Amino acid sequence: MSDLEIRPATTGDLPDIVAMLADDPLGAQRESPDDLTPYTAAFQRLAHDPHQHLVVAVRGPMVVGTLQLTVIPGLSRRGSTRSIIEGVRIHAQERGSGLGTRLIEWAVEESRRQGCQLVQLTSDTTRTDAHRFYERLGFEATHLGFKMAL
Repeated sequence: MSDLEIRPATTGDLPDIVAMLADDPLGAQRESPDDLTPYTAAFQRLAHDPHQHLVVAVRGPMVVGTLQLTVIPGLSRRGSTRSIIEGVRIHAQERGSGLGTRLIEWAVEESRRQGCQLVQLTSDTTRTDAHRFYERLGFEATHLGFKMAL
């Protein structure tokens, strides 16, 4: 893994990021790799927010992983800052290689560096392999999440 670089994403990475987001049964239903317009607009919002960290893992010229880390100051837990890990995706050719672990370790370390006291994430209830992966890394399933589509 010494040839792996984790770096901030650029607009040039968007086609690869969106392709990874779409490359699973859930993503195939909600992502549109053929039209990058909404992703470009979202990228601009992320790029201008210092609390957002969209990163890619690159091996040589190839983007092989991505995640978004959001840092959130708050009042609960005695004014603690927390982070949320979202949109974790690993290129199909890299799954099982340890890359996911490296990306999550990066996110946890960056959360510490940002002064966070807690790092959290959600995972779709159907992603049972992902649940085992996160538990293996020390995450605990302590809450039940709720969403409302708007």
